[in-house]
Amino acid sequence: MTTVFSRIIAGELPGTFVWRDEVCVGFLSINPINRGHVLVVPIEEVDHWLDLASGVAEHLMGVSQVIGRAQQAAFSPSRVGLMIAGFEVPHVHVHVIPMDSMADISFANAARSADPHDLRAAADAIIAHLPAR
Repeated sequence: MTTVFSRIIAGELPGTFVWRDEVCVGFLSINPINRGHVLVVPIEEVDHWLDLASGVAEHLMGVSQVIGRAQQAAFSPSRVGLMIAGFEVPHVHVHVIPMDSMADISFANAARSADPHDLRAAADAIIAHLPAR
């Protein structure tokens, strides 16, 4: 069965993208824990991160690091957190979250929804700090 992330990647559902290459995409969470919360998702549907090909796993971490550096420059958080939980959608996704405390990495603090204009503004701020590709 096609996951919601595959539908976003294919353009069937809306997504606010900050990254796209031949292996993965990065888009803003619609339930952000903090402003600029990005999901880095492989294009290939894989349910559990332990089942990723090693090259794909390495690529996801590298892209997450590039996006995290852009979040750091855009929002000046104390830290940029990274988490792979995997319970919400059966498609690997890395949460890259600007944070100022441990509470900023708790899903209990996630917004139930986000304004599309706020997502676009956060995406634009991140994109402005990404290296040229």
